[in-house]
Amino acid sequence: MSTLKDIAEHVGVSISTVSRVVNNDTSRAVHPDTRQKIWEAVAKLGYQSNKGTREMIVRGKQKKLNKKVGCIVAVPQNKYNHPYFSSILEGIERGLEDHGFDLAYIHSGEELKKPNMLHKIVKESEISGIILVEGIEAASYEYIKAHVPYVVGIDIPDKEVPRVGYDRLSAAKHAVAHLIERGHKRIGYIGGSGLSLNMEKEKRFRGYQEMMREAGLPIPKEWVLDTQWDVEKSYELMKQSLEQHKEVPTAMFAASDMMAISAMRAALELNYRIPQDIAFASIDNIEFSQYCSPPLTTVDMPKFEIGWIAAKTLIDYIDEKMPVPVTITLPFKLIERGSS
Repeated sequence: MSTLKDIAEHVGVSISTVSRVVNNDTSRAVHPDTRQKIWEAVAKLGYQSNKGTREMIVRGKQKKLNKKVGCIVAVPQNKYNHPYFSSILEGIERGLEDHGFDLAYIHSGEELKKPNMLHKIVKESEISGIILVEGIEAASYEYIKAHVPYVVGIDIPDKEVPRVGYDRLSAAKHAVAHLIERGHKRIGYIGGSGLSLNMEKEKRFRGYQEMMREAGLPIPKEWVLDTQWDVEKSYELMKQSLEQHKEVPTAMFAASDMMAISAMRAALELNYRIPQDIAFASIDNIEFSQYCSPPLTTVDMPKFEIGWIAAKTLIDYIDEKMPVPVTITLPFKLIERGSS
């Protein structure tokens, strides 16, 4: 049976270099061509040390031969047609394609709950890595991290993996500040909670809350509408609130364009004028936001670019050009339109 020394002499590198490759040690970079030669020598000379190393060898071979990447999106349904996520997915697919990789599949967080689905997409799909678009439930996430060597997240909290996204808290503060600058003092909120199921922890709500407190303005609790990120519920809650409460906010901040657009429809149906009676501002800048009536003031997120950069980051991670997990935060900008 061959030793590390045999492999090193065969390839013409140091024993420590061979050790780093077969043990998947990424503390120091090894050129991809050298890495490939080492795996070829391992296969040819038959080096084996223990079960853990044998598993690393298999993973190393798969990594060099397989250029397929999986994608999991937190949105429960309509992952292809959702106006926010579809732009990110387009960026992911283009980014992979531009660098010689293929998108093997796109699954939703909801689909992971099906029996054996998680095992199937992780172990049977022969992927080199996974891109997670927003957070999924903890058990599924830990399973993926344990069985997929390379994971990159878009807007996820885990600092142990490379992440791409935008500052949601600051974006929310920016939108609320715009409404305050327009003279609004009674501002409501439309949104939902994250995986914690506690809206108080959701970053866009925290941004709204912080900006209101910094401006010395009270938060009208009866006008904090938890839509659970459901478009129909946003419409219904806005309509019910307008019918039930005599004191109406002069402005509403929505945590997403889809929540804002459905709430605006409810207000218009009850003959409220936008923005004269109620102004609206939001986050996302989906394509339809400029065509609703009136056009929606919103914070623009570079959605396509977020997806493209996440794909490139994953490929760099696979090629070991990235020695530590990085966090890449993209800029945002306010788009002022007729709703405010």
